[in-house]
Amino acid sequence: MRRRLVLSTLGVAVTAILLLGIPLAYVVSKLIYDDAKQGLDTAAASLVKEVEVPLGQGRRPDPAQISGAYPNLYVEIKLPDNTVETAGRPLSGPVMSATSSRGNVTVTVHRQYSEVRDDVLRQLLLIASLVLLGVAIATGMAILLARRLTLPLVDLAETAAGLGTGNARPRRRRYGIPEVDTVAEVLDSSAVRIADLLAASREFASDASHQLRTPLTALTMRLEEMIEAAEYPDVVREEGQAALAQAERLVAVVEQLLARARHDRTGQAVPTSIDLVIEQQVEEWRPIFAKDGRQIKIEGEPGLVAVVTPSCLSQILATLLDNSLMHGEGTITIHTLMTRQNVIVEVGDEGPGVPPELARKIFERNVSGGGGTGLGLYLARSLAAVDGGRLELVQPKPALFAYLMRRKEDALLASERVVSGPA
Repeated sequence: MRRRLVLSTLGVAVTAILLLGIPLAYVVSKLIYDDAKQGLDTAAASLVKEVEVPLGQGRRPDPAQISGAYPNLYVEIKLPDNTVETAGRPLSGPVMSATSSRGNVTVTVHRQYSEVRDDVLRQLLLIASLVLLGVAIATGMAILLARRLTLPLVDLAETAAGLGTGNARPRRRRYGIPEVDTVAEVLDSSAVRIADLLAASREFASDASHQLRTPLTALTMRLEEMIEAAEYPDVVREEGQAALAQAERLVAVVEQLLARARHDRTGQAVPTSIDLVIEQQVEEWRPIFAKDGRQIKIEGEPGLVAVVTPSCLSQILATLLDNSLMHGEGTITIHTLMTRQNVIVEVGDEGPGVPPELARKIFERNVSGGGGTGLGLYLARSLAAVDGGRLELVQPKPALFAYLMRRKEDALLASERVVSGPA
């Protein structure tokens, strides 16, 4: 597409330049030749008048004086006595001539044709240079225009492909082209809706798993009591043990379903070294914070691995750092740690924190502390949910956010075959 845009734009520009340049070259050439011819006619008429002055005084015209006045011309003067006086250097090759007569005096002036032709060639060369310059400028503009039109389309295609794979991450990029920006807005809205749907489905599966696990646990306890109470009936004991085994197997199934509910089947969550992602974000944001005289500090446990989509983790960290840049103060601290259930990344600063009236709804859509769109934290939490994680405000003053991610062991559990079958 880019090549077609460049060729079509260049073709239109070259056609317009040639339609202007060719007639211009013809008109300039004709004007130069006409001007040279008119100049010869004027010189011949002037010389007739000049020759009459010495003739009226009984003298012959002075060739040296005439040659000095008209250095580029060869002049022939036919006097009343039919003699011919010449002035200037004789010319060879094609010449342009003009004749003027008055009384018995005839003056003929000659000019080298090559001089006029050289003037024409110089002007044509100038026009050709301007044409080439115009073509070069048109080529550059065509390439820039094609790049401006195609790069957004490539970017939008990547965004749409990401939505197809379940990586519902809005880019919030705008390109200054109204039609393309409209498509980008629609894709961003679709990404938000898809992220909400994925998060809702995962929450439903998680809640269902919890609801099932509770009664199953109670059933297991009752069966254990029943077995303990059955001292003599062997049949009751045997059936109770079978029921207990079946209940334990159901508990294992629910545990694996819960792990799968937390695992993103449609996304790209993989075991990821969070140190690399954090270092990349810190390297990107450190110069921006340095302009405000602020620093970014990394502390905590190194070498942690979490099950997360690297691009989603980058986007969430970027959102938290941008939020701290706009609303926070002092040093930014990124702290990493691991608990029994999660790998956690905490981001905090030394600013005034989140106002109490915003703390409970800070992750809601269109909620902002001022100067923002109210979408950053909302989208960040949606991205965290897509990967089975959570983004929480741990401490409002000073603000401390925590991103809780799944440990690598959760992904291994989710990948195992679900236990099923009879006791």
